[in-house]
Amino acid sequence: MTHILIVEDDMLINDMIRKLLIQNGYSTTTAYSGTEAVLLLKQQGFDLILLDLMLPGLSGELVLEKIKKSADTPVIGVSAKVDTESKVDFIRHGADDYITKPFNNKEMLVRIEAVLRRYQKGKPASEEVLYFKDLTLNSTTLEVKIKNEQIFLTRYEFLILRLLMTNPSRVYTKNIIYENVWNENFDGEENAINVHISNLRKKISKVIPNETYIQTVWGLGFKMQ
Repeated sequence: MTHILIVEDDMLINDMIRKLLIQNGYSTTTAYSGTEAVLLLKQQGFDLILLDLMLPGLSGELVLEKIKKSADTPVIGVSAKVDTESKVDFIRHGADDYITKPFNNKEMLVRIEAVLRRYQKGKPASEEVLYFKDLTLNSTTLEVKIKNEQIFLTRYEFLILRLLMTNPSRVYTKNIIYENVWNENFDGEENAINVHISNLRKKISKVIPNETYIQTVWGLGFKMQ
């Protein structure tokens, strides 16, 4: 499911956009400030970002700059600024489109579809790249990097990490991990999963020793932290 980040400080407009997107089959996450948006972008990847320009804290222009430094995610500006200079400047700095408030719901949906379509055409059909903090996992090349430094994982380590990064906020039980990675029912043997998780943590900590990436949720399982 296509996951869209809505960055809009007006709660009514934010909620209206969220409902519109959910009704049309999109998954959404909402942010109400530029700072909150940047934090969310460090935690997970998105397929598209709807970005208001006039935000408290970090402005939309600064958020756009940070996005383009860390990820190739399409961005649509959404703003009450109607002057041509603002639109041109925002697109010149990396935005893919610009919608002026107040907007028509159908127009917004069409523009989102168009940007996603253009973006997908520019990517290899089978490429899947997951992001979390400074961690990047490429399912096509089977590469895992932290701050552009590659770490080498075994098959099971890679599959476990990919599963956890698919939905970083979700807690994955050992049963779910076992069924997804080993493709068979969990037999109650926890040691194999524990060993692979431990090895993953060691390999990641060699690059970033003071940062925790995999959290143990006691009595439940594991998630990205």
